[in-house]
Amino acid sequence: MNIKKILAIFNLTIFCAAIFCQAVWSAESVSHSKFQSLLKTGNLRVGVALFTPWVFKDKNGDLAGFEIDVASKLAKDMNLTPQFVSYDWDKLIPALTGGQIDIIVAGMAITPQRALKINFSQPYATAGINIATNLALTKDVVGLVELNQEKMKIGVVAETVSEDLALKVFDKASIVKYKTSKEAGNALAAGKIHVYMESKPIPLFLALENPGKIDVPLSQPLLITKAGFAIEKGDPDFLNFLNSWIIARESDTWLISIHDYWFKTLKWRQKFLP
Repeated sequence: MNIKKILAIFNLTIFCAAIFCQAVWSAESVSHSKFQSLLKTGNLRVGVALFTPWVFKDKNGDLAGFEIDVASKLAKDMNLTPQFVSYDWDKLIPALTGGQIDIIVAGMAITPQRALKINFSQPYATAGINIATNLALTKDVVGLVELNQEKMKIGVVAETVSEDLALKVFDKASIVKYKTSKEAGNALAAGKIHVYMESKPIPLFLALENPGKIDVPLSQPLLITKAGFAIEKGDPDFLNFLNSWIIARESDTWLISIHDYWFKTLKWRQKFLP
């Protein structure tokens, strides 16, 4: 091989390496500037959905709940002010990908289908999906199999893991979709549906609020889910911070304590509900 060919190959190698380094540097710069730009805004736009006790309106009409406490603590640790925006569940991801919010903090279950559109942090909370039943409509029902009939109406909130599970467990029944948890719960209490499938502890709270009308027949959840923060794709710096934050707040037991307060006690009901 002559000197000219060697020099040509060498120059080509150097050129390709430079292009590769430039691409990597550009990608890192975009990510870095995106996260740093968020920190400079002074605000963290947080998307939530009304699912008691994750998020609900208290007796004064203000947002309260587990996710409000979590997002407020997260924003404080970022030296930002949280700005909460409430959406119907099926509007949360479009709001995030459309740039209307910076993050979803709504107990959103981590699923492969959702991860195609958004990036999830590691889990910061665990939930179980259970059912609440209308006692008058299901008084003669014994077991899940009898609920899986064409005449049975199973209520779910649209675009949730509960909807996906209901379609599998009750494939012969009629699946009725609602925009909010409140609508589904009211429908169950009114006898418009036989069953409402939802994350714990909503079925239990419905039974407590409607004694003699609503029951929780299963002692164990049908499915366990893991919830993560959701952000737009292409922002690894923000994702790294969120994962680090979760590890730190689990280590100092803050996340465990606040989760137990909202999901294992009823103290908050006296403070926030009329």
